[in-house]
Amino acid sequence: MTTTTTTAAGVSQAATQTPPPSIPVPGAELVGAAKATASTVTDIAPAATNLVSSATTIPPAAPEITSGLIVDATLWILIAFSAVTWALILIKGIQHLRISHHNRVYGKRFWAAKDFQAASELQGNKGPAARVSDVGFSTLRDADGGTTTHDLEHTGDRQELLDRRLRQQMQKERGSLESGLSILATIGSISPFVGLFGTVWGIMGALTSISKSGSASLEVVAGPIGEALVATAVGIAVAVPAVIGYNFFIRRNKVIWAYLDDFAIDFVHLALKTSFLIKRYNTNSFDAPRVNTETKPRKPVIRNSLEDDDLQVEGAQI
Repeated sequence: MTTTTTTAAGVSQAATQTPPPSIPVPGAELVGAAKATASTVTDIAPAATNLVSSATTIPPAAPEITSGLIVDATLWILIAFSAVTWALILIKGIQHLRISHHNRVYGKRFWAAKDFQAASELQGNKGPAARVSDVGFSTLRDADGGTTTHDLEHTGDRQELLDRRLRQQMQKERGSLESGLSILATIGSISPFVGLFGTVWGIMGALTSISKSGSASLEVVAGPIGEALVATAVGIAVAVPAVIGYNFFIRRNKVIWAYLDDFAIDFVHLALKTSFLIKRYNTNSFDAPRVNTETKPRKPVIRNSLEDDDLQVEGAQI
C-alpha cells in the first residue's frame, strides 16, 4: 500500500515538472501569418508614402516636351518656307530681267528690218517675243511649202493656222511665266496659320508648367508665353515677302502678256499684207554666195576680154 502511494506521488510530480507536448492548431498558424504580414506592411508603408510624396512634388515632363517639340517643328517648317520664298523671288526676278532684255532687243531688230521677209531671216534671237515670231514664220513657211498633211492640226486657211499656232505658243509662254507663283501664294496664305498653331501649343505647355509650379507672377508667365508668341511673329515674317513677291510677279506677267498679245496682233497684220507668204530661203547658202559675188572685181576681167578681142581683130587685119 505504501509502495503504490509512493509511485502515484512520483507520477504526479513528473507530470507537474514535464510540460505537455504542444499540439499544432490551424487557427494559431493563420494568426501568426497575419501578424507577420501586418508587420511587413507596416515596414513598407513609410517607403510607399515617401514615393507618393516624391511623385507629387515632381511635375510630369511629358506635356512640356511635347509642346516644345511641336513649337520647334513649327519654326523649322517656317524657316523652310522662308528659304523657298526667297529662292523663288530670286529666280523669278532673274527670269523677268532676262525676258525684258530679250524682248526689248528683239523688238528693235524686228521693227528695224526693211520688210517682213527680212524680219523672217533674223537669227540668234531669244525671249518670248522671238519664240512667238519664230513659230509664226515657221507656220508661214510650211504653208508656202504646200504641205499635204490633212489632219485637224492643219485644217483651215493660212490665217486660221497662224492664229492657232501663235495662240498656242503664247499659252506656253504664259505657263512658263506663271510657274512657281502658286507656291508663293500657298506660302503667303498658310504661313500665319502655321505660326499660330505653334503659338497655341506653346501657350498650352507654358500654362501647364505654370500650374505645376504653383506661381502666377509676371516673371513666371511672361517668359514661356513670350517664347510661344515667337512662332506667330515668324509666320507673319514669312508670309509678307511671299505675298509681296506674288503680287509683283503677277503684275509683271500681265505686262509681258499684253506685250506679247500686241506683238501677235501686229505679226498677223504684217503677214496679211504679204498674203501670208514667206519664201523658203536657206540663209547660209543665200547670203554667202551673194557676198562673194559682189566682192569679186568683174571690170578687170571684162577689160582683159576686150583687149584679147582687139588683139585678135588687129592681127586678122594685118
